[in-house]
Amino acid sequence: MKWTGLNELREKYLSFFESKGHLRMKSFPLVPLNDKSLLLINAGMAPLKPYFKGEAEPPCHRVTTCQKCIRTPDIERVGKTARHGTYFEMLGNFSFGDYFKHEATAWAWEFITKTLEIPADKLYVSVYLEDDEAYDIWTKEIGVAPDHMVRLGKEDNFWEHGAGPCGPCSEIYFDRGPEKGCGSPDCKVGCDCDRFVEFWNLVFTQFDNDGNNNYTRLEKSNIDTGMGLERLACIMQGVDNLFEVDTVQNIMKHISRVANVEYGADKKTDISLRVITDHIRSTTFMVGDGILPSNEGRGYVLRRLLRRAARHGRLLGIKGVFLSEICDTVINENLSEYSELAEKREFIKKVILNEEERFNDTIDAGLAMLNGFIEETAKTDDKVLDGELAFKLYDTYGFPLDLTVDILSERGISVDEKRFDELMQEQRARARAARNADDSAWKVKGDAFKDAAATEFTGYAENESEAEIMAIAVDGELTDAAAEGQSCVVVLNKTPFYGEGGGQIGDIGSIKSESASLTVTDTKKTATGVYLHHVTVDVGMIRVGDKVNAAINAERRDAIRRNHSAAHLLQSALRKVLGNHIEQAGSYVDEHRVRFDFTHFSAMTAQELAETESIVNAEILKGLAVETLVTDIASAKAMGATALFGEKYGDTVRVVKMGDFSAELCGGTHIDNTAKLGLFKLVSESSVASGVRRIEGITGLNVLDYIHKNAELMEQTASALKAQNVNDIATRANAVMAELKATAKTVDELNKKLAQSGIDEIVKNAKEIGGLTVVATELSGVDADTLRMTAELIRDKNENSVVVLACPADGKVLWAACCGKAAVAKGAHAGNIIREAAKITGGGGGGRPDSASAGGRDASKIAQAIDAVFAAIEKI
Repeated sequence: MKWTGLNELREKYLSFFESKGHLRMKSFPLVPLNDKSLLLINAGMAPLKPYFKGEAEPPCHRVTTCQKCIRTPDIERVGKTARHGTYFEMLGNFSFGDYFKHEATAWAWEFITKTLEIPADKLYVSVYLEDDEAYDIWTKEIGVAPDHMVRLGKEDNFWEHGAGPCGPCSEIYFDRGPEKGCGSPDCKVGCDCDRFVEFWNLVFTQFDNDGNNNYTRLEKSNIDTGMGLERLACIMQGVDNLFEVDTVQNIMKHISRVANVEYGADKKTDISLRVITDHIRSTTFMVGDGILPSNEGRGYVLRRLLRRAARHGRLLGIKGVFLSEICDTVINENLSEYSELAEKREFIKKVILNEEERFNDTIDAGLAMLNGFIEETAKTDDKVLDGELAFKLYDTYGFPLDLTVDILSERGISVDEKRFDELMQEQRARARAARNADDSAWKVKGDAFKDAAATEFTGYAENESEAEIMAIAVDGELTDAAAEGQSCVVVLNKTPFYGEGGGQIGDIGSIKSESASLTVTDTKKTATGVYLHHVTVDVGMIRVGDKVNAAINAERRDAIRRNHSAAHLLQSALRKVLGNHIEQAGSYVDEHRVRFDFTHFSAMTAQELAETESIVNAEILKGLAVETLVTDIASAKAMGATALFGEKYGDTVRVVKMGDFSAELCGGTHIDNTAKLGLFKLVSESSVASGVRRIEGITGLNVLDYIHKNAELMEQTASALKAQNVNDIATRANAVMAELKATAKTVDELNKKLAQSGIDEIVKNAKEIGGLTVVATELSGVDADTLRMTAELIRDKNENSVVVLACPADGKVLWAACCGKAAVAKGAHAGNIIREAAKITGGGGGGRPDSASAGGRDASKIAQAIDAVFAAIEKI
């Protein structure tokens, strides 16, 4: 048995099964596609479920993969033991109705004993206690000694998950030797000690469970095997756990160098090293697969992992951010299989850096608050932190619950998680209510259209269609008719109206019958493909069964088409200018503009914006033909079509292709040639969320309107500046600014003279209190700058002075305070003094010991506040 590196093991496995007629498939993304039952891919077979269920035809009936996986149920135990981790890779070979037990067992044994040269006497095999077929294959065909075979019960060796396909399984174990065991004479396969390590599970899916534990034989049996790559590497490298495997160790060594610590020297340090090592592996791959930190779903899992790792960096004494540096090593160690990480390196690092910086901005304040909570909770009998306090930490400082739990557990305190969850649900309910507030017009009681047949959409080819009314709903209730003046929702058997979706707004227009005329104000589409036309009956009455003419507002649709096609050109241009890490994060297209959200972590420069705009316009001027192709998802991806990450696509997809410049999966409406966009103009770029930028542009006649409005604005500006023409605006503006600057300087000098002229009068009323010269009075008719300047001039005349000045302004109060050097040395503090005065006048403020300012809302209390100033100074 030869030492073998993790990357070499992966390649050996995949190559072996390729030699057995298997199609090698790349790992699927960690984000499940078309599977809402999973938050993240957690097993090798998870992305292949449609093939096992017969819902889709596999590209080959023999498949082998190495699948990235994330599991987080035991996240709080990661680090505390060396067994637990959140990220792992699962090797698998699969048969969809092709080979079965004989081949699966033979090839498994061949790979283990011949390819890897693991001694047979180190191997044990378990089978389901009733699976005599598998037992005989192992012993009589493969040649496993009966004393190396174990029969186990249903809980260990029978795979099922409720109703559906299921079957017995065989597990292969490696004997690490008696020195790794518990010492019991009964130690054997199934013992909880570390001697016998299960590393490969072969599931024989041959039955169907009806849900009542009645099993029938499947017409076609399947094979589903899973072997943890890191666990196999532990065996081949003779190490105790995944953190000692070569590639994982290299990551940990990098962390150790940054923290200047050594693994194995201290138990607490080791916990933090394991946490960071595991979590940076998970987060690097998650971000690489398009997941961004958020407070919901898989984005929240990412945030939890990153913030837990950042906190353990603090425990190791690491100052500042460091995780983005470590992810370089994660990427380098995995490039042989996941070359796409190199392309996304900078993006991954930016996401991780941004999230770590955000957490660093709040962690100190959050920890200070938590420590206060801990002190109070430690005094209680039950040692349980109030769930409302845990929620406050989450809501104010971004502390994920498990991070709070983690810190509390170190002090022997738990948290009321039930109350925390209740508050989370309340917050989500409020958010849902806000999102749904404007949706009432589309709510139909009892899901009235759930049984309606899908609407035939004709809008790709025509602007109007002859149709029949299939259903009507008034005030959310199905009805047979709607009369003049009523608003209702109408369903047709076919329609040219586009239902809002894919970022494109719904169409408007008209529906007419022989006796009625309707205005369509919006169109939406249900998940079952039913188009809902929101209409007002202008003339006559409509009935279910009426024959009608449905016509969209064609001019509006053409503008929408131009903007939607511009969105496709824009995405390709952004990738050329900013890099291939650009992913669509949202879009909105109407007749006025295109709005495109994309993943990027810094504001675009003026040069980048200009370059992007130029590229789009160059493609417009080429007059590229816009082709629409309907094909399967695999063919679409083969031609390089861009898919919206995580979006669910059916068996057939629509590809919109613009020359060789752009190809995207899209169900929206488009022009047939890029020249019809006319011109494209970017009008804004901004941030909408952490790591997400928003860019807006216009096309066609909207650009012409933009030019006209800007020309008018320039004419108005030239007139206001008294410029001879618009070409002189910049010159005239600079001259005006210079004039204003000179005027401001003159005003400052005059204010200073005015302030100086009145100082002697103000100082006459000074009071001597405890060796301090205190000037506290009200001035009138001065601005904030003059008030401050006056206070400074008085202070500079006497080092023992304490100056507090107030000025009423429109019922409010301006405050300024200054203390001389000697006064500060005696305990005077301008910031503290003025804060108390401002409070009395209903305001607030503060500042340095020698200078401060504040504001108030109640000028009637200035005298009371000044009295308080004298009283406060007497206490110094």
